[in-house]
Amino acid sequence: MSNASVGTESLAAPTTAKAAKKLRVAFIGCGGISETHIAAMRRIPEFEIVAGCDIKPERLELMKTKHGITAGYERWDDMLREIKPDAVSVCTPNGVHAPATIAALNAGCHVITEKPMAMTPAECEAMIAAAKANGRKLVAGFQFRYHPTSQMLVRAREAGEFGQILFVKCQALRRRGIPNWGVFGQKDLQGGGPMIDIGVHVIEMAHYVMGAPRPVAASGNCWTYMGDKPSDVVSPWPNWDWKTYTVEDLAIGQIRFENGAIMQIESSFCAHIKENVFNFSMMGTKGGATWDPAMIHTDRAGTMINSTPNFLPKSDFGELFVHKLRNFAEGVLYDRPLEAPGEAGLAVQKILDGVYRAAAAGHEVAID
Repeated sequence: MSNASVGTESLAAPTTAKAAKKLRVAFIGCGGISETHIAAMRRIPEFEIVAGCDIKPERLELMKTKHGITAGYERWDDMLREIKPDAVSVCTPNGVHAPATIAALNAGCHVITEKPMAMTPAECEAMIAAAKANGRKLVAGFQFRYHPTSQMLVRAREAGEFGQILFVKCQALRRRGIPNWGVFGQKDLQGGGPMIDIGVHVIEMAHYVMGAPRPVAASGNCWTYMGDKPSDVVSPWPNWDWKTYTVEDLAIGQIRFENGAIMQIESSFCAHIKENVFNFSMMGTKGGATWDPAMIHTDRAGTMINSTPNFLPKSDFGELFVHKLRNFAEGVLYDRPLEAPGEAGLAVQKILDGVYRAAAAGHEVAID
C-alpha cells in the first residue's frame, strides 16, 4: 500500500465508527485560515476545540464571540501549560510555523501546521526531530493531495498506467491577485511570494502523484515588477501594501529528481496572462495526465486515447480541509497512516528552497 490510502469512499463520506474518542485541539494563530480549520473541525466528531492563541486581542475576541472558544491567550507557552491540549493547529504566518510547532511538540502535543511547513528545510528538520524526540505526530497542512483527482492519478500511477514519469509541469498563476491582507508581501515573515504561497499547493500534489521522488537540483528565477509599486488598474484585490512588498511577482523554477524526472513550476501573484491557472500536467513513457480537467492520456487498442472519469466525488476547498483534518485526527487517535507527515513537508520545502536559492545564485544549485 502506498501513501495514497484515501480512496473515493473516504472522500465521499465522513468517518463515524469511532467518534467517541476526542482530540482536544488548540490553535496557535487565530487569523483567516483558522476559520477554515474551525469550520472543518465542527464537522469531525473527534475534534474538541479548547483554546486559541494570537498576538491580536481582537482575534481572540472573535474566537470567543463567533465560535464560543473562551480560553484565549496571547502567549502560546501560557496556553500550552494551562490548557494542556492533545493537539495544536498552527495557523500563523510562515515565519512562526517552526517555533510554534516545536513549542507545541515539546509540550507533548501532536501538531498540524499550515502550508508551507516552514521557511527553510533546516526548520522542517528541526520540527521533525522535535516530533520524534517527543513521540508525537507532525503533519504538514497539504490539502490538495486529498482531492479526488489527485487520488485518481495516484491510483493510475500505482497501476502502472504512466510507466516512468518523465516530466511534470506545475502552474499556479494569477493574472492580478496580490493579497491585500495579512503579511503575504513581506519576505521576512513569509519566506517568499507566489511560489511559497500558492505554488506550494500544486507542487505538493504533483510531487505526491509522482510518488515523491527525491529532488537533487534546482534552477529558477524570480522577478518583481508590479507588486512594489502603486497601481490604479482595476483588479479583484486592489490596494495591497506595496510599500512593504518585498516578494516576487513571478517565479519560474525547474527541479531535477534522483530518478531523472523533471518538474517545471510557474507561479505568479501578477502576470500578463489570459486568465488564472491552477493545474499540473505530466508525461510518462506509457501515459500522461492533466489534473484539470481530470484526464489520462494513453494508447489503447492501437489508438491514442484521452480518458475522463465517469464519476469523481465533488470536493471544494472546505471539503479538502475536512479530509486533511480527519486524516490528522484519525492518525493521532487510531494510528491511521498520515497522508502528509512532516517528511512530506520537508521534501516540498526543499523544492521551494531550491528554486529561491537558484534564483538568488543565478545558476543551478544542488538539493541535499
